[in-house]
Amino acid sequence: MSEWRLLLTRPAEECQALAAALAEVGIHSASLPLLRIEPLAETAVQRAIILELDRYSAVVVVSKPAARLGLQRVDRYWPQPPFGQPWFSVGAATGAILRDYGLDVTWPEQGDDSEALLAVPRLAEALAVPDPKVLILRGEGGREHLASTLRARGAQVDILELYRRCLPEHPPGALRQVVEAQRLNGLVISSGQGLESLRELAAEAWPQLRELPLFVPSPRVAQMARELGAEHVVDCRGAGTAALLAALRTTPVPVS
Repeated sequence: MSEWRLLLTRPAEECQALAAALAEVGIHSASLPLLRIEPLAETAVQRAIILELDRYSAVVVVSKPAARLGLQRVDRYWPQPPFGQPWFSVGAATGAILRDYGLDVTWPEQGDDSEALLAVPRLAEALAVPDPKVLILRGEGGREHLASTLRARGAQVDILELYRRCLPEHPPGALRQVVEAQRLNGLVISSGQGLESLRELAAEAWPQLRELPLFVPSPRVAQMARELGAEHVVDCRGAGTAALLAALRTTPVPVS
């Protein structure tokens, strides 16, 4: 795998952690964050939701930023959180944050997306109570599929939006320059919004960059990438480091 030279596009802090993990197995990477996490100001409605956290049958956390910012809110108002309450995360990395906090958390064994979480038996068990209530912690403008499906299953769903994702400012041509200067042969994205930012920043260089292997976290994002014209899309079936490494092992390195 040491022949891979990858572009990492996650928020800066996550790029650093992933780059270190890749370096341990001899993979070169360069980072160009295409997402910046901007926490949202707390509103009176959000404060009321956190203060009534114990009334929810389940709490679902969709991302690592949502986990970190959500737990900050919990710390602010709950000296002793309701640890007996079932929590759920879309992926293992998000789940690990909640588990380390001491929460009873479950995540899908396979897949890092809403579809995989909705198939988890324990989530169905959490909804099998009279008048189930679910709280979703997410970013601004997140996917509605999870909430709409839970409502269709009979749950009252509240949503707590904790942050927005922004495209960091990069000079024109920055993406192409990094790829060429570092002789990169693969691109890694972690979300649909990251893919959209990649396409936006690529601009007129997209016809060349779309020829590179593009590693994505889920079938949904894979389909988005193909619709944008990406020619070699690799679905890692997860956004974590282990999923990426598994995909790299089974994907041929492009011939220079």
